[in-house]
Amino acid sequence: MKDWVEGARGGGLAAWWRTALDLVFPRHCAACEGEVDRQDGYVCTDCLMDILPVTDPFCARCGDPIDGVAGKVFTCSLCVKAEPAFDLARSAARYRGPLKPLLHQFKYAEGTHLAGDLSRLLAACVETHYDPEQVDMVAYVPLFHRRERERSYNQARLLAECLGRRYGKPVLRGIRRLRDTGTQTRLHMAARAENVKGAFSVTEPRWVEGKTFLLVDDVMTTGATLREAAASLKAAGAWRVLVATVARG
Repeated sequence: MKDWVEGARGGGLAAWWRTALDLVFPRHCAACEGEVDRQDGYVCTDCLMDILPVTDPFCARCGDPIDGVAGKVFTCSLCVKAEPAFDLARSAARYRGPLKPLLHQFKYAEGTHLAGDLSRLLAACVETHYDPEQVDMVAYVPLFHRRERERSYNQARLLAECLGRRYGKPVLRGIRRLRDTGTQTRLHMAARAENVKGAFSVTEPRWVEGKTFLLVDDVMTTGATLREAAASLKAAGAWRVLVATVARG
């Protein structure tokens, strides 16, 4: 996952222009507020190195990591009890350390400039666990229309569009959130699942049938929202749904 610290390597006039801008308007790390010591992005090398990647052992289905040693491939109790609609889910890093303020700024504080840094983390996860060539389309978890108007953007859509450009894949904008489910933050696991049950639908099933989707979101906690979004794709005829998130809570 060297992409985490290398970032994009531009050259020529573009690289010169970025260097000149940094002299006049130095970039500050969105996590620690120190000076950014990389050619691109808004996260310094030290903070990138402090992001804790999700590594084995983790659930073979939903990717939920556990501390300690599992000794064998395992499926978590949640996936055994209620098989998820998605085929696999994987996350780039643990939702702790520098990643928490980065995602909070990205999601709630108009931090759209962080899409590049976070999408590179996400791409490292995708390329570690999946084959992008096998993906037909990228999709994302939608916000309720009123909430998106208030925020003026959907952070999951920004990530999906970055990956779409990276892999040359179209982005599906046809998953609709049918009601405002509010925040899931203060709900326990069962309440989260009930809150988002049946909350999504696909507006144009003809674009979905028989295709493999990379379904993107910023954070996965219990997975309730992603399970329901994936279920809407499967109900519309999707063949496979592969989930990728920046963080795992």
